[in-house]
Amino acid sequence: MTAPVIVDAHYDLLLDVFRLRRAGETRVIERFYLDDLRSAGVNVLICSLFIPSEYIPEMALRVALSQIGGLHAEMRESPGLFALCRTAGEARKAVDEGKLALFLSFEGVDPLGQDIQLLSVFYELGVRLIGLTWSRRNYAADGCSFSPIEEGTPGGLTSFGVQLLEEAARLRMIIDVSHLNDTGLEDVLRFCRGPVIASHSNSRALCPVARNLTDGQIKKLADKGGVVGLNNTMAFVRPDGPDLIREAVRRGGKYAKVSDSGEVPCWAGLLDHARHMLEVAGEDHLGLGLDLCEFDKPEAERNNSLFPTYRHAAPFMAALRREFPHAADKILGGNWMRVLEYLG
Repeated sequence: MTAPVIVDAHYDLLLDVFRLRRAGETRVIERFYLDDLRSAGVNVLICSLFIPSEYIPEMALRVALSQIGGLHAEMRESPGLFALCRTAGEARKAVDEGKLALFLSFEGVDPLGQDIQLLSVFYELGVRLIGLTWSRRNYAADGCSFSPIEEGTPGGLTSFGVQLLEEAARLRMIIDVSHLNDTGLEDVLRFCRGPVIASHSNSRALCPVARNLTDGQIKKLADKGGVVGLNNTMAFVRPDGPDLIREAVRRGGKYAKVSDSGEVPCWAGLLDHARHMLEVAGEDHLGLGLDLCEFDKPEAERNNSLFPTYRHAAPFMAALRREFPHAADKILGGNWMRVLEYLG
């Protein structure tokens, strides 16, 4: 019998693995993450290759390769617990064997510099999804800012960015537009020949920040066969989200409840995003992209999340099943698995 699949399409797991292994830790995924993931039933993760700004530009390639190397070391140290997957079929096989299935994705193509040949190298190393930018400019495109800042006029895709889309189409890699600005997103929709996803973005109609998507953008991604992943970050759930978390902490400590119902702050807000995006795009185009990896983050940054760990996310997933019983299986995993079928 095939095990149920629950997919989180955006997780900064490998950055934590990189940092903790450099500090001398081993079996990081097994010791610090696996129980939490199992408590929520998550068995497929899309792991970002995110490069902190302090490594840009000179060390970007080296840090990305080190993150992948760290994952291979983790698999050697914890045999049989998780698997690097390249297709939806490999992920289903891993899940059926009781393993955690991991996919690799760029969160910004900074490690490539402007060398198109490196994309096929990373493909051979297992990378199958491409987030063109994080929230900063690189050789491919401009990212979108988290909040208004003074900057020059943002641009869309560069010629190198268009080349990347062409090479990605040849390799059958999936393009991710979370963190891309509006102009770049329109360029991706124009040039990309495969599905386009937003792995961890919410609705701009409900929370008007640049990291979220307009209704029109959500519809266009749906028309391309894509999926949008619900993001737990408070600043993307509702405009006053960070203030609510700060008040919760002031009242009773880290992640204190703000109501007597036992509800984690702003669950209802994220359910509102789910409801709205279902109305805009339909039940085939919504998933999870919780952006939840919190282990090694500073306290102030952790307090900007709905769910500090997957244990805290599990009740939200149950709430999704109650609120959207006919669409829940698709939201929790089915829609992402359909998109991953594109990989071959």
